[in-house]
Amino acid sequence: MIYTLFICFIAGMGAGLGTGFAGMSAAAVISPMLITFLGLPAYEAVGIALASDVLASAVSAYTYGKNKNLDIRNGIVMMGAVLLFTLVGSFTASLVPNAAMGGFSVFMTLFLGIKFILKPVMTTKESMTSVSAKKRFIQSLISGIAVGFICGFIGAGGGMMMLLLLTGILGYELKTAVGTSVFIMAFTAFTGAVSHFVIGGMPDLRCLLLCVIFTLLWARIAARFANKASAATLNRATGVVLSVLGSAILVVNYFT
Repeated sequence: MIYTLFICFIAGMGAGLGTGFAGMSAAAVISPMLITFLGLPAYEAVGIALASDVLASAVSAYTYGKNKNLDIRNGIVMMGAVLLFTLVGSFTASLVPNAAMGGFSVFMTLFLGIKFILKPVMTTKESMTSVSAKKRFIQSLISGIAVGFICGFIGAGGGMMMLLLLTGILGYELKTAVGTSVFIMAFTAFTGAVSHFVIGGMPDLRCLLLCVIFTLLWARIAARFANKASAATLNRATGVVLSVLGSAILVVNYFT
């Protein structure tokens, strides 16, 4: 019991920090931890990770929204495209079974962590809001299509890709990008968790409850800190968290 508690605490802490700071999907952290150290079946571990992601992303989105760092209107546009084209990507992947790229989200996490440290996002809200509503709508739609298709095709990377597109392509300042990302992830994680539980049945309830609680706790802590931090501090903190998580997941996936 103590060993399970410890593994779930570490997994939940990593997932919560990644979610609260960077809109990262909890599945990227929790799944490999539960599979490697607790021996859970992969499908069950992913279901637990997605369920943990729901409340963590929701409470993070609430915190960012409360601090006016959330673009709900364009987030809904992107979310609809993500959900639809995840199905399209999944169907396409079923026709090309050998094309999966299992390590995509790991390297994406590490890449973004280094990127935020070396090249921080210093976009202001003033420059972000100068983009016309029509252009922002089109950008959100295209970005949602791209994220959804890639996620459905390779099965990973949604939160990280959304953050990269929101900051690098759509020109969002970092706090609004993370807030919008976790808003979308709350709904996509809920959809994924329900489908996993319906298809695979209920998972280990002890692991589920522990991971949900610890992920929620650390996501709340990270989101509160992120919304009070300066842009420079948030970039550094996000970069460090992503770099550490990316390296840790890489070790868990490939060297254990």
